[in-house]
Amino acid sequence: MDEDDDTGRVRNKVARLIAAYDLGDSFGDELERLWTAEGQERRSLRDLADRFNRTLLESAMAEAGASTVGGEVDNLYRLLTDDNVSSGMRTEARSRLEREGVDVDQLETDFVTYQAIRSYLTDYRDATYERSDGRQVDTVLDTVGRLRARLRSVTEDRLERLRDTDRITLGDFRLFVDVDVLCEECGGQYGVVDLLERGGCDCDTES
Repeated sequence: MDEDDDTGRVRNKVARLIAAYDLGDSFGDELERLWTAEGQERRSLRDLADRFNRTLLESAMAEAGASTVGGEVDNLYRLLTDDNVSSGMRTEARSRLEREGVDVDQLETDFVTYQAIRSYLTDYRDATYERSDGRQVDTVLDTVGRLRARLRSVTEDRLERLRDTDRITLGDFRLFVDVDVLCEECGGQYGVVDLLERGGCDCDTES
């Protein structure tokens, strides 16, 4: 739950973390700029949530004196959050960070969702993105996300039960739950989430 600031106003989680991790006011400005930008420069709420969380990870590693060079932050963030990463690889990444002094449990608690980014931008900063179909797209994204999470959870549970009762042979595994969309007009193929977040295929750019 968001806590009160010294003015008595309930403070947004993202705003609180920007202050706690000493990211500076310009970081919030950048999030708003990228969300309200036009064309290819614009970033979706999910993109911004990932950007925010990677910045938290980088800050936590720097504070602990851990190495943050050579794309390590991006790779470690992927290992911590990607659904397609095996449990063994995720545990190894967590162990490495903990050895270097990062409080991984706290860090993962601080990671935000795209809904938190939306709340920060629209409620806390009063930013708006003028696109009438944006909320409908977000609704579909929510639905697809819930269905994918449910399918992943059920499938992983059933596979683990079969393995643990020696009905199938299966080692440490990764489960891929992808829904792709192929536009037969322009030939573009996208993950359904990518398609929704980019605003559609390239049909409207075809001459």
